[in-house]
Amino acid sequence: VQLQASGGGLVQAGGSLRLSCVASGRMFSNNGMGWFRQAPGKEREFVATISWRGGSTYYADSAKGRFTISRDNAKNTVYLQMDGLKPEDTAVYSCAAARGSYAGAARDGYAYWGQGTLVTVSS
Repeated sequence: VQLQASGGGLVQAGGSLRLSCVASGRMFSNNGMGWFRQAPGKEREFVATISWRGGSTYYADSAKGRFTISRDNAKNTVYLQMDGLKPEDTAVYSCAAARGSYAGAARDGYAYWGQGTLVTVSS
């Protein structure tokens, strides 16, 4: 599975961005998918995950109520809608495909990683 994230950019605090992650490979529809982020000088952290059918989602506390993860298996794409952005959301956002049907917060649960897209939120 190869993953390509896009949609990052510079936005003012309170603004919105929609990230997309396109996956290649027939395994996509059978895999849980997740978004992670890494801010400068910090560890990569979990943001959100979605089950392989899209019926179950889970968010980090920092993302709850502001971010929405979704997927379109027909397009091999997972999305992250980010609203109410804050300067502390500034990071490189990466998508990841889970090992099988796993859909959780643990990095070890993900086998494939994209290169990421930079999100910068100005105050």
